[in-house]
Amino acid sequence: MSASDITQMIEAFDRLAAAGFIVGPEWQAVHEVCQAHEGEAPFDWGHAICHRIEGDDWNADYWYRRAGKRRGSAKVADEWSVMKAELSKDL
Repeated sequence: MSASDITQMIEAFDRLAAAGFIVGPEWQAVHEVCQAHEGEAPFDWGHAICHRIEGDDWNADYWYRRAGKRRGSAKVADEWSVMKAELSKDL
C-alpha cells in the first residue's frame, strides 16, 4: 500500500462526501478503490463505510471486523472525518 493509494481513496471519499454520502457514481468509485486493496486495513475500513452507506449492516460489520474496527453510531460524515484524519497522518 502506497501513499498514492491512500491519497486516491481520500480523494474518492471526499467526492462521495460532496455528493452527500449517497449510493451513486461517487459511491461506486470508492467501492472499487477499496475492493482493489482488499485485505489492507484502511481500505477494508473504507469498504465497511461503503456498505454502511448502502444500508447493508451485515456486510459493513464484516468489513469493520476485517479492518479491526467496530461500526459506531456516529454519522457517516463524522466517521469519515475521523478516518481521514487518521489516514492523513501517514501521508
